Amino acid sequence: MLKSSARRALMLRAGWLGTTVLGLTSRSGPARAADAASTGWTHGYAAYGEPKYPRGFDHFEYVDPAAPKGGTLYLKNPDRRTSFDKFNPFTVKGNSPAGLMLFMFEPLAVMAGDETMTMYGLLAEEMLIAPDKSSISFRLHPKARFWNGDPVTAADVKHSFDQQAGPYADPGSQSALATVEKAVVLDERTVRFDLKDKSKDTLFTVGTLRIFSRKWGLGADGKLPRFDEIITPYPITSGPYTIAEADSGRRLVFKRNREWWARDLGVRKGCYNFDTVVYRYYLDNTVAREAFKAGEFDIYKEYGGRSWVRQHKGPKWDDGRIVKDLFETNTGQGMQSYILNLRRPIFQDRRVREALGYTYDFETLNRLGLYRRCNSLFNNSEFAAAGLPSPGELKLLEPYRADLPPEVFGPPFVAPKTDMDPKKLRANLLKARSLFEQAGWKLAPDGRMRNTKGEPFEFEYLSPGEGRTMPEWDGNLQKLGITMKIRSVDFALYRTRLEEYDFDLITIAGGDFTLPDATGLMTMLGSKSADEKGNNNFRGVKSPAVDHVLTVMAAANTLEDLRDASRALDRLVTWNYWQVPDLYASDEKASYWNRFGMPKVRPKYFTIDTSSDQPQWPLMAWWIKDPAKR
Repeated sequence: MLKSSARRALMLRAGWLGTTVLGLTSRSGPARAADAASTGWTHGYAAYGEPKYPRGFDHFEYVDPAAPKGGTLYLKNPDRRTSFDKFNPFTVKGNSPAGLMLFMFEPLAVMAGDETMTMYGLLAEEMLIAPDKSSISFRLHPKARFWNGDPVTAADVKHSFDQQAGPYADPGSQSALATVEKAVVLDERTVRFDLKDKSKDTLFTVGTLRIFSRKWGLGADGKLPRFDEIITPYPITSGPYTIAEADSGRRLVFKRNREWWARDLGVRKGCYNFDTVVYRYYLDNTVAREAFKAGEFDIYKEYGGRSWVRQHKGPKWDDGRIVKDLFETNTGQGMQSYILNLRRPIFQDRRVREALGYTYDFETLNRLGLYRRCNSLFNNSEFAAAGLPSPGELKLLEPYRADLPPEVFGPPFVAPKTDMDPKKLRANLLKARSLFEQAGWKLAPDGRMRNTKGEPFEFEYLSPGEGRTMPEWDGNLQKLGITMKIRSVDFALYRTRLEEYDFDLITIAGGDFTLPDATGLMTMLGSKSADEKGNNNFRGVKSPAVDHVLTVMAAANTLEDLRDASRALDRLVTWNYWQVPDLYASDEKASYWNRFGMPKVRPKYFTIDTSSDQPQWPLMAWWIKDPAKR
């Protein structure tokens, strides 16, 4: 804390706060809004264009500012975590509970749910972006407080950054924040981030940085332990809820902080209306689904198409006690696919990878018609490759033409189809066999596909949790003499093997997005991350063309430039067959107990998945119609 804090506190109470930031003097009195407009300080930032909501707006359109407070929301574990053993979500070892990021940890700025890539200040009252994007500064809201009553200061922001970017944080956090040079405390309420990567992605990465008190984990001796040794202390945060109860790693109760500092801000008015939020952890989906039907929790997001059709029905749906809903969204959908680990020699020949795509009969698997085929990294969006490459795309691709598949320069990728026609399936399998033969794999007398060394073509599909059976795909592979072994492991071992890149084949679902995230894509496809264990380049891609396009994406100054780079990247990834594409949906499928009130307007970009970074609209904006009933 600055030595002049007492004098500054007196000035603040008098309505003035003299601070010098990058040579600019600012006041917190009546003229501040006009001053901010003239000096470049802004309440919101849009990646392209201007923010929709003006300075001082009252509330987002997709919330009800008059929403009543009260009642208890019951939820299940949103992913494969079946328990928790720590309260630090930023480190690798152990499992932290669901809901911490949503209900406790606040960012400097929040993403709007009805605009393309736009953030508005939350902990940060205002932000200032250097013209060349070499830095972004934040002026903290004078009312911002942690639940223990301490003000949120620039020192807390710097501490939060240093910990999440440091060597004891999880590799994903380190990688994302590696684009930032440093955080500099300018005064008690102002912090500047100097950026290595002068891009919009980095601005949003910093803007959505989660902040916590530098007192979190402080020992009796007044010293902080190493960040990965902060395990059991409850986080000291500024969000709308605190932890009221944690029971044996299987049940967690959040309690609404009635003195929450941000309850009347435009970015938070009408949000977080439940007095209590209870998470219950279930060992598997079958048990959880039955628990939902029995009323043990309120919202059940369904991932399985067959289960959606067969399980989400019955007397409670018929009489309206439970509502079955398709939540349509404009959010772009990343590529869910079976990822081939190129580090394995068996997958290094492009013809082999292409052949595997011909063995996958998506139409038969999607016989219920609930999903769409992934043909792009950027499904459900304008960033998916379309038509022939534009001049902007060709400018990016031409320098690498000699090393690229010729298809990259033609129409966009479309996965092989069968249309549930046995004749088309047979034709696809014959095409696959021909490609395998071209790559040196032939059917041996023993009925197995072997190479010239006599080695069989076999690989392992690594699956977490309950495991997965794929009889249709396995049957098609067997017809060609290929063995696919399915190995199911617990989530902890699964995560460890992914961190070590120790697998042949896995399924990964691409994330939701409003605009493509070049920084995230670099960790997924960049050459550097391919050799960094614990990162996300599961494919093992090392491509100069991909690296170049990703660099251009990160530096795009116009929506057209971003679109060209995204579509060029799409062509590179799909036509190299680094994965067997699976499915996506432009909706989210969920049933919920009919006890909620909700705003009339739904946001364009949202999710009902509590493990996602997109706005979780039901959890943020719904309310209990009659808290007395359960």
